[in-house]
Amino acid sequence: MPTAPQTTDELYQALQENDRRPYGRTRTVAAEELVEAAELFAEPVPLVRALFELQEAYTYGSEPRKSPVVFARLLTLFDEQPDVFDERLRHLLFWRFKWVANALRALPEIPLASLRQWLTEMRARYEKAGFGLQPYYGQTYQLAAHLGDDTALAYELWAGRSRTPFSDCEACEICERALYHLTAGDDERALRTWEPVLAGKESCQEEPVRSVSHALLPLLRTGRTDRARELHLAGYRGCRRNPAMSGEVGRHLEFCALTGNEARGLELLAENRNLFDEVDSPLDLFDFSTGVEVLLQRVELLGHGELPAAGYAGRTWTVSDLRAEVRGRADDLAARFDARNGTTAHTDRRRARLDRAPLRDTLELTLRTRSLDSVAPVAPVAVAAAPAAAAVPESLPELLVQARALDEQGHPDAHACWARLRTLVTARDYTHPDDPAVGPLVRLRADLLDNEASRAREKDEFADAAALHEEAAGLYDDAGAPGHAALARAAALLAAAEIPAEGADGAEGADGAEAMAAALTTAHASMVRLHEETPGLAPYQEGRLLRLRATALGMRLQASQSEEHIASAFAEVDLLYAFATRHEIVGQISGARLLRASTYAVSGDLPAATTEIDALIDLLKAHGPAWHLPRTLGLRGRFRLGLQDTQAAHAAHADLAEALRLAAGWSADVVDAARLHGDLAEACMHLGRPDEALRHLTRSAELDLRRGSRTAAFCTYSNAAQLSLDLGRFEDCIALLDSLLADPGVAAGELDDRLVAQLRLSRARALHAAEDLKAATAEFAALAAESAGWDDDPGSHAMIAAETAMLLGESGEFGRAREAADQALAAHARAPRYEPLSNCLRELARLQAHQQGPDGLADALANLAEAGRIADEARAAGYKARGRSLDTALAYEHGRVNAYAGEYETALAALEKALALLGEPAEGDRAEEWAECVRLAGAVEGIYLERPAPALTRLDAAVSHLTALGHTGESEALTSLAAQLRDEE
Repeated sequence: MPTAPQTTDELYQALQENDRRPYGRTRTVAAEELVEAAELFAEPVPLVRALFELQEAYTYGSEPRKSPVVFARLLTLFDEQPDVFDERLRHLLFWRFKWVANALRALPEIPLASLRQWLTEMRARYEKAGFGLQPYYGQTYQLAAHLGDDTALAYELWAGRSRTPFSDCEACEICERALYHLTAGDDERALRTWEPVLAGKESCQEEPVRSVSHALLPLLRTGRTDRARELHLAGYRGCRRNPAMSGEVGRHLEFCALTGNEARGLELLAENRNLFDEVDSPLDLFDFSTGVEVLLQRVELLGHGELPAAGYAGRTWTVSDLRAEVRGRADDLAARFDARNGTTAHTDRRRARLDRAPLRDTLELTLRTRSLDSVAPVAPVAVAAAPAAAAVPESLPELLVQARALDEQGHPDAHACWARLRTLVTARDYTHPDDPAVGPLVRLRADLLDNEASRAREKDEFADAAALHEEAAGLYDDAGAPGHAALARAAALLAAAEIPAEGADGAEGADGAEAMAAALTTAHASMVRLHEETPGLAPYQEGRLLRLRATALGMRLQASQSEEHIASAFAEVDLLYAFATRHEIVGQISGARLLRASTYAVSGDLPAATTEIDALIDLLKAHGPAWHLPRTLGLRGRFRLGLQDTQAAHAAHADLAEALRLAAGWSADVVDAARLHGDLAEACMHLGRPDEALRHLTRSAELDLRRGSRTAAFCTYSNAAQLSLDLGRFEDCIALLDSLLADPGVAAGELDDRLVAQLRLSRARALHAAEDLKAATAEFAALAAESAGWDDDPGSHAMIAAETAMLLGESGEFGRAREAADQALAAHARAPRYEPLSNCLRELARLQAHQQGPDGLADALANLAEAGRIADEARAAGYKARGRSLDTALAYEHGRVNAYAGEYETALAALEKALALLGEPAEGDRAEEWAECVRLAGAVEGIYLERPAPALTRLDAAVSHLTALGHTGESEALTSLAAQLRDEE
């Protein structure tokens, strides 16, 4: 708190501001400081209010030791000065007797006699005040349940009584009744009892999050897996990182452990690492720690005890180490509670949870389903390739001969041989054999460098690839292998030409394409000279060099999209094809035909491309090489997608699925499976199968992530998140984005900050769609503050700030909303965003008029005036809105705003203007807007202006007009309003 409040008004304002903060140390410290400030005033009421705020901060900040101390001060003040407590403060005081009872139960150092004494005090106070005793019996039952006693009588004494104003809220009592049935082993009855809370009909600050965490396992046991999955996603989001809900977090971890989602459990544990240190409630820690141990025990039983795990601060942990530590602490807590209570209830409950067998081998909880193997640290490439070495020769001479023979064919198994050779050669005790079949060490080193360069290019690491190829060429020269040196230099030329498109300064958009085309032209000319100046090339070397030449011109055509480059690209392909046919080089024959098909496609002739690739697939099926088939089928699938019709999309889907099936039989170097999954997602969208598309997108992203293509992976995941949002799968979208944003690489700044911002923006929109307005507004506000510094992209800041303003308006914070709108307008002045800004200002006007009525009219009209200025700018700039015109939307909003504020004549005139601007309702969307405008005009005129006759004339004419145009659905609301007006007559 920067400055202590100097007046009671300042204190009350500070209390209100603190009430908006999330529970945790920041809010608690501020509450403590406000109590100190309140003690300086002569009036007792400010102190009472500050103490209530402090007790709430301790209670929901998981500090049960401090909550009763604050309440004791309040009770003393009440006894000494009861008149200070008005009706609201008195109600708060008696309500919070239950908070103290809960806090004392959570502390094993508090004797059982003290717990019973407090309940006796509560009963006496309630009886003296004339209050019903149902809340007292509720606390008596909860103590019996905590102790593990026979709860039947205590339950009946509580549940059989009528509720009072001091009873726990309906949602909390439903949870307690459900837990009673759950403890008795009746899952079905517990779930029936819980249904109003799980369905969102009853809620409070802790509910439905608390009930959800308890209901997950009963839902699984009764076969309601989809419901369990849905509630896990929404329920976990409501409790994560919250110290007061650490027990709920523990139950979500347990749910992951028992459904085959151990990897997600470890991810959620990492996200909640703060709870190990921030939870001060022994009872909450007991619940949390037991859930953590269930997860860690499961991971260890599956053989992954050495995986890293997030645990207590101050050291790094493995799963096994952390499990041992958690087990010791939880056992101690259970023993302390049982010693205090004189029962074995807590030890028994702990053992029951730890002894549970998994309820599902697998249950797909999120769009980013991963196994424990996938979260293990990535092994170095050479080690990862080691298993394949069993299929290659043992002796180095035989191994090298095989590697070179396979490499000549372009066979993918050569990679395993080179990986094994690299391991042998880099060993400390390696001695190069004196064997003519092996050749000099410098030649072997050149081979290994060249292979490493090829792998770098496959990862789009073009600069590294070019440098490695050049280094290999120099070693080939030293080894007396000019043909290999020429090939390496040609490959270096191609890789170097690709560097500008990778993101060099000034290499974006059209300029980047032009620069790349120029670089490829130069590279091709150098390759031709290199070809001419290198005598004695073996046929396979010359074929490979021709392939590089043809590839360079094909890539140039793709970059430039220029017709003048088409003929030269085809000529080079024909040269390659003729040479490969003459020398019967099967791999290059296939490569030539693939390049020809691609050239047809790039030049815009998809039918010819498809015909060429059909013939190639027939050839590959008959004569091979087999490893070319998956990639070729994938390319045909992409061609067919380009035809943009349903039949072609079906055929594309079949090709891509077959390509994936065949690719499974080869190493990842043969075909880009991530690309195939991405293309399959596109095919599924063409076919109207978005859920299947979503699965392929996430699979594509995960494959890219595994091979180290992080940016590509996160871009694909971003597309998946947007698709899930479009499908209305809001919780799926949020869970996916939470997982991505929790990635250590994001925190370490390894990902482009704008891509991270896009992920956060999608998450904020999903939170809004899921009706979590508070969280959505906080995320939008943070993004608006960050994007204000994007001097290179003011347009994006304008859109983010505009959306932020609308959310703040929904929350009724119109001052902050206007500040955000002003930021958006300032950015709009630099990079116009007419429609988002108009939408924002109109929505702010509507919200303010709707929430404040006549009092909000002046500010609402000011926003509409600003929207009118935006519309004028857009008209002058020739901007066309995607939906209805900005002028039409503005007129309609003037109608709504004035109607909310009671200015009905003005509202009716604005709506008639909007109808004139809309014109005839000939089209579907236009008809719907037109009908809604007529409906609102009819309501204003017939109901609020009490002129039913002209309103009915308007409505009847509109219904007839819409019906004649075939828009019967749009006329239903008008018919209903007309019937209402006739009934009132």
